[in-house]
Amino acid sequence: MIKDNQKYFNRLHLLVDAVVVAVAYLFAWYIKFCTVFADTEPGAGALDTRTYFSFLYFVVPEYIILYYFFNMYAPKRATRRKYELEGIVKANTVGIVFFIVFLYFIKQQHFSRFMMGAFYVINIAFTTICRTLIRNMLLYFRKKGYNLKYILLVGYSRAAEEYVTRINANPQWGYVVRGILDDRIPSGTVYKGVKVVGRIENIKYILPENKLDEIAITLALKDYDHLEYIVDLCEKSGVHTKFIPDYNSLVPSHPYTEDLMGLPVINIRYVPLTNTLNWVTKRAVDIIGSTVGLILSSPIMLIAALAVRLTSRGPILFKQERVGLHNRTFKMYKFRTMEMQKPSAEQKAWTVKDDPRVTKVGKFLRRTSLDELPQLFNIFIGEMSLVGPRPERPQFVEVFKEEIPRYMIKHQVRPGLTGWAQINGYRGDTSIRKRIEYDLFYIENWTLSMDFKIMFLTFFKGFINKNAY
Repeated sequence: MIKDNQKYFNRLHLLVDAVVVAVAYLFAWYIKFCTVFADTEPGAGALDTRTYFSFLYFVVPEYIILYYFFNMYAPKRATRRKYELEGIVKANTVGIVFFIVFLYFIKQQHFSRFMMGAFYVINIAFTTICRTLIRNMLLYFRKKGYNLKYILLVGYSRAAEEYVTRINANPQWGYVVRGILDDRIPSGTVYKGVKVVGRIENIKYILPENKLDEIAITLALKDYDHLEYIVDLCEKSGVHTKFIPDYNSLVPSHPYTEDLMGLPVINIRYVPLTNTLNWVTKRAVDIIGSTVGLILSSPIMLIAALAVRLTSRGPILFKQERVGLHNRTFKMYKFRTMEMQKPSAEQKAWTVKDDPRVTKVGKFLRRTSLDELPQLFNIFIGEMSLVGPRPERPQFVEVFKEEIPRYMIKHQVRPGLTGWAQINGYRGDTSIRKRIEYDLFYIENWTLSMDFKIMFLTFFKGFINKNAY
């Protein structure tokens, strides 16, 4: 029944999308040729109305194919709206490029550029509105008890608990968990309204009742020796089966998989910056950014250097050993913000609030992060990056790598002047565990646009911070 419903909705989506594309195209034509814009583009009127309309035979199928290619007909139950919008924009961008290329190959130079631009914008808007209406319509029906999916979980584990938690938090998905089967947890045990209804063997009697739409295998890691047997039982029933592995603490939410001549290989950690093109692009941005930063900040650094020199004895710059890319140590530069002290005393602990070692000028430099400006030299020579996890001192790294799981993953990329953790308030005397969570998210989800976003937000959230002492 669910499969039939899915086919019905997919056909409905196809029909709606085809109509929307055609309407958007005709509306763009109307704006161009039947409003004040009619005479604003030389040569656009060289084609008659029939010619413009004939291109619909190319445009409508093209966009339907592109929507399919960008997974816009996949089930929408757990798809976030922003991802659907991204798909719409990407498909329309590729679509308009293909259309321009098509016009070039048929040597059609008189097609209105204004109309193409209008069609691009209108189609994105109309498609987004229609899909939002369909999504809201499905949500309404699910709240009324229609178009629901009934699921049985096989195995009580952390994965099962997280799955139930997400289902309960998102009723708009239309999932209903009927119960859990497990051999270790006693029947009657309840987790957030979902009951353990029996042993795994009971699946033989439950499946023939034909009241389930899906089975989710959520076995604990210790029970994986039964996995093949359980999959075989589920497959024989004909009920759609999915596997929710109980190793999400080991594998990222978007694992990087490889096909080794037919053998699937899951990488425990996917680091986009191990890709050569990504690495070169980020390094180019670092070189250009640090060069521009050094030029623009040179007056500020000169004033800061004079202030440090005139208010306390000692060197202007402070060099401290930090751990960077591939666990290699390097000397990180800062403006000196403390009174001179022995290296053994300096290595004892972090700076804390109202630390007596910090000078008056140093306190201002720290609160405004101006003491970090010399690190632009570290970035220029390749020891650091503009954006990345903040580097730590070797003695703390030795402690944290034993106490905090996955701490050392941060050293798979260059440390940064600013980072995802810093703009979210985790700098200075804050939770190191939360800092690592944000660092790992950055490492696994890196994009160049994310770097630019972090650099932009640093001006508002990163420079002046209450936790920078």
